[in-house]
Amino acid sequence: LIIAFFPLLLIGGCGVYSFTGVAITAETLSIQPFYNDADGGPPDLAQQFTNKLTDYYQANTNLTLVQEEGELQLEGAVTGYRLSPVAPSAATGDFDDTAALTRLTITVQATYINTEDDQFNFENKSFSFFSDFDNSQNLTAIETQLIEEIYDQIILDIFNASVANW
Repeated sequence: LIIAFFPLLLIGGCGVYSFTGVAITAETLSIQPFYNDADGGPPDLAQQFTNKLTDYYQANTNLTLVQEEGELQLEGAVTGYRLSPVAPSAATGDFDDTAALTRLTITVQATYINTEDDQFNFENKSFSFFSDFDNSQNLTAIETQLIEEIYDQIILDIFNASVANW
């Protein structure tokens, strides 16, 4: 009987834990609207980011979203939207050398404040990610998909740097 209950004692004595690695004692979160400080990109770039970030925190934590002065606070800006060639291709016929692939890179700068434990705070930390696409594709046709892929990774990075403490 003691052997059967021993594993339960070990698990029960571990304190606060989570299967996602997120152990949060705070109860409220405020996310201020991110603003767009990037050259280029769609005009609602920052609003899209704020909405996706808010949705992610609500889906992955039990925090209550408040307008201002949450125990955890996030704010920032989309600071970069850049297209750059990454894979050259040989010239064919009457065409000059062109890039076969183009990279879309988005950078977000965020500030995180944990009013319960300031050792986890960060200020104006840059988070960046990219996605490559074939130049035979029209950017306007795939731009929304690319932005969503990039935002998913940046949001995961911000989440891990803030509440997951990675």
